[in-house]
Amino acid sequence: MPYLVGMKQLLLGLTLALGQPAFSQPDAETSSPGVATPGGALPRIAIAGLGIESSTFSPAVTLEPAFHARYSGEVFSAYPFMMGAAPLRKQARWFPTVVGKSLPGGIVARDAYESLVGKMLDSLKKYAPYDGLYFDIHGAMSVQGLDDPEGDLITRIRQVVGTKTLISTSMDLHGNVSERLAHHTDLMTCYRMAPHEDAMQTKERAVTNLMNRLKSGKGKPAYKALINVPILLPGEKTSTRIEPGKSLYQQVTPLADQQPGVVDASIWIGYAWADEPRNHAAVMVVGDDRAKVTQTAEKLARDFWAVRNQFDFVAPTGTLDDVLTKAIASPKHPFYISDTGDNPTAGGAGDVTWTITEILKRPEFKKADGPTLLYASIPDPEFVKKAIAAGVGGQVDGTAGAIVDHRFAPPVPLKGTVTAIVRGDKDAEVEVVVNVGSAHVIVTQKRKPYHEEKDFVRLGLNPRTADIVVVKIGYLQPELYDMQKDWIMALTPGGVDQDLFRLPYKRIQRPMFPFDKGMKTPDLSAKLIPLADATK
Repeated sequence: MPYLVGMKQLLLGLTLALGQPAFSQPDAETSSPGVATPGGALPRIAIAGLGIESSTFSPAVTLEPAFHARYSGEVFSAYPFMMGAAPLRKQARWFPTVVGKSLPGGIVARDAYESLVGKMLDSLKKYAPYDGLYFDIHGAMSVQGLDDPEGDLITRIRQVVGTKTLISTSMDLHGNVSERLAHHTDLMTCYRMAPHEDAMQTKERAVTNLMNRLKSGKGKPAYKALINVPILLPGEKTSTRIEPGKSLYQQVTPLADQQPGVVDASIWIGYAWADEPRNHAAVMVVGDDRAKVTQTAEKLARDFWAVRNQFDFVAPTGTLDDVLTKAIASPKHPFYISDTGDNPTAGGAGDVTWTITEILKRPEFKKADGPTLLYASIPDPEFVKKAIAAGVGGQVDGTAGAIVDHRFAPPVPLKGTVTAIVRGDKDAEVEVVVNVGSAHVIVTQKRKPYHEEKDFVRLGLNPRTADIVVVKIGYLQPELYDMQKDWIMALTPGGVDQDLFRLPYKRIQRPMFPFDKGMKTPDLSAKLIPLADATK
C-alpha cells in the first residue's frame, strides 16, 4: 500500500516549523531513526477510540466526564508500549486525537456521545490524511436512540479519513461485532483471556499488526470472514480460567499467529446485558488466504457451538442467604462473596442496596465482635458529606445508596463509627468507611469497583485477614482471586443480573442459545465482508 504524500503534509510541516500550535503534534521522536516507509517517510498514524460496557437493563445514564477522555499527547499515557523511547513510538508519526474509557455503566447520554465524537472528528480532520488509524474500543457501548454506536463511530471516522486509510481495531472479547463495524475496519483483534490479563498485550498486537502491514506494503488484508454465533452468555459463564472457555481460547493464538495467510483471528463472547440485534457471540478472521481465513473462522465457530452446553459459572453460586450462611460457618478466611447483580465492572449502577440491606439484617453482624465483614461498596455523596462532618472516630447516622437504582431495595440505613476518610481516587473521588456492628461498609462519593488489595489497604482495611469480603463484582479479578480461601458468587438482583432469563429482552435475534434450547444447529458458514474501500 503506498504511503500518503501531498501538499497537506507539506503544509503541516511548514506550520509546525513556524511554531504554530497544533492539537496533536507529531512526535519529536519521529525525527530519530525509525522504520521508514517504502517511499522513505515514516507512516502517519492516528489514534482514536471510545470504550464502555453499557447495560440497557440499568436505569443509570453515563455522562461525558465518566469517560476521562485523553486528548492529544496525553493519549500516549494509556499505552505503556508507546511511552518514551518504546520501539513502536519511533516507527511512525503519531496523531493521537481522543481516547475515552469509562467504567462500565448505564446507557450513554446521546449528547455526551456526540460531544466526544465531535471532538474526535475535528481533530482527525485537522491533520488528515493518514496512512493508518488505531481504533481502540470496547465494543459494548449503548447510546440513547442509537443502535450499534461503535459501527456509527467508525463510519463517521471513515467519512473523515477516507476508505484507503488502514484501520486496526482492538476490542474486549465481551464486545459486539456488527457487519458495519467489520466492514469499516481492516484489521481486528480482541482479548483472549477473561479476566482480561492480556488487555494491554491485545492493544499492542493491534498496533503491531497495523505497523507490519504498513511497513511491508501489504496494506489491507484481502479477506475478512465474519460468523455470527447465536449464543448469549455472561462473562462469568465463559471465563478462560475454566473449561470449555480455556480450551476454546487456547486454540486462537496458534490459528491466528502461526498460519501464513492469516493475520488475526478472534472469538467474541459478546455482551449479555444490552438488548440490541448485535448482542451475540461472533468469530472473525482476517488475512490474505481466502481458504485459510474462511476455514479458520468456521472451525472456531463450530467448536464454540459444540461446547455451548458445557459453559457454567466460574465459581459456585447460590442465593445470598445461603451464601452468607456458608461463609459464616466456613473455617476458610477470607471467604469472598461476589455481589454479582450490581457489578459496576459489567455495567451495574453500583448503588443497589439489596445485598448490604440483607447482610445488616443478619444477627451475626450486629455486634462488634461478630465475623469481620468488608463490604465494597455503595455510592452516596450525601452520606459521604455526613461522614466527613463527623470525622474519623465520629458517629454517623444516615442512609446510603439506591439513588439511581432503587428497584430492589430503598436506601440502606447506616449508623456507626467512621474509621477512614480518603480522598483522591480517580473513580470514587472520596471514600469513607463506617463500622456497623462487625461490618465495615465502604461508602463512596462516586461508584468504584474494588478489585485490588490496595483498594482496601488505603482505607485501613485488610482483605487478607477479614472473615468475609463482599465485593460488587462477577468473577474475581486476579489479585482477589489469589487471596481468597473460598469464594461463592451470590446471584443477586441488579442491572447485570446473572440470571439472563429474568431480563426483559425484546430485540436480540432469535433463536438464541440458551433462551431457545431446542433450536436447530445454525448456519455457521463464513460470510466474507467487503473491504472498506469496496462498495458494500
